[in-house]
Amino acid sequence: MGFISKIDKPHVVCIPHPAQGHINPMLNLAKLFHHKGFHVTFVITERNHQLVLKSRGPDSLNGLLDFRFRTISDGRPLLSLTSSIEHVHATCSSPSKDCFAPFCDLICQLNSMAASPSNNVPPISCIVGDALLPFTILVANMCKIPYALLWTASTCSYIGFYKIPQLIKQGLVPLKDVSQITDGYLENTIEWTKRMKSIRLRDLPSFVRTTDPNENMLNFMCDVMNRCEEASAVIFNTCDPLETDVVDSLSPILQSIYTISPLHMLAKQIDDENVRALNLWAEESECIEWLNSKEPNSVIYVNFGSITLITKEQLTEFVWGLADSGKILLCIARPDLVMGDSAILPHEFLTEIKDRSLIVSWCNQEQVLNHPSIGGFLTHCGWNSTLESICAGVPMICWPFFNDQQTNCHYCCNVWGTGMEIDNNVKRNEVEKLVRELMDGEKGKRMKDNVMRV
Repeated sequence: MGFISKIDKPHVVCIPHPAQGHINPMLNLAKLFHHKGFHVTFVITERNHQLVLKSRGPDSLNGLLDFRFRTISDGRPLLSLTSSIEHVHATCSSPSKDCFAPFCDLICQLNSMAASPSNNVPPISCIVGDALLPFTILVANMCKIPYALLWTASTCSYIGFYKIPQLIKQGLVPLKDVSQITDGYLENTIEWTKRMKSIRLRDLPSFVRTTDPNENMLNFMCDVMNRCEEASAVIFNTCDPLETDVVDSLSPILQSIYTISPLHMLAKQIDDENVRALNLWAEESECIEWLNSKEPNSVIYVNFGSITLITKEQLTEFVWGLADSGKILLCIARPDLVMGDSAILPHEFLTEIKDRSLIVSWCNQEQVLNHPSIGGFLTHCGWNSTLESICAGVPMICWPFFNDQQTNCHYCCNVWGTGMEIDNNVKRNEVEKLVRELMDGEKGKRMKDNVMRV
């Protein structure tokens, strides 16, 4: 193959939604582009840039000559660096208003740099934007640059969001009264796919549970669905055998679908240590050393992801259920896990589990799940966590909270047979029972067989 100059390389601009769960798959996709000979510009917000430097060190975003990190403002003041929760939800609420102009300015700047050969920056070939950032489509169209969207959640959740306008027209959403959340109304079913004829309202993305017809996220997701239909290509972090019926159902809806998954497994095959992870929290490395001292399949791993919030009452019931199970625990407790409070665990609980637990604020989840001592994963069912658990062959206890997590949970528990669900009104005796069943019971063994087969 002949030599390709830096200027002749295709140049992709990748921009993820500013949450950890969106940054990871976009970065893995960018690594694949780079591996295939692309010049990559990876765009993050100024605040996340600060968080990464704090967690990974001052040189962590130096990048390469042909893989460069650039920052844009999201129009908001830099917040305290102890939490990304407020930042993520605020940015999602009005991304076009906040990020359109800064991103447009960056694209213009990159095009100007490409005009001068001395900058070693090739002209932009395409933009790959997170599907939750529809302003990227506006910028691409304005600048006449081809574009694609990356949907970082599951394909089954995409169908759930796609159904929302139809549910609104049918009068099923928004809810008539908040009592419908608990009175059995959400057990009603709607039409789903050819293979799975129906699904319950409770298994749809959580935004359908509002009583407000002007609810911001409900309307925002309707707009996102419209933008995805306009896109020339939508990339899904899934694989056909996992969600065949859903992918088939999307074919008439979207112009071009690319199922490229699992992105974290594909990226792991690339020997490119120069492009490191963009962690918004520092990983505590003692997890693996601690796991090395445990028997195979003996540890239950607990992590609710990067933006989930729980109440103090939920935390209390949950942790005592873990304690009463008698199992060895590796727990990730972010400082901002509890609504309006710090994630301070009860002293009595810490005393009870001190000889059979490790509690840290963040870890390398992929490494942890692939460790032979992990026997089960108690998860919020975010899509990255779900995929990583399946790829590692680890069965799950699912406690979904919001967004796509309810739909992912339904597929784990009722389609793939790889999980069991905790009721959101969590009780310690239920947690204890599910943990024991997962680790020692017959259903737990069947789930292990299923996840290995999947």
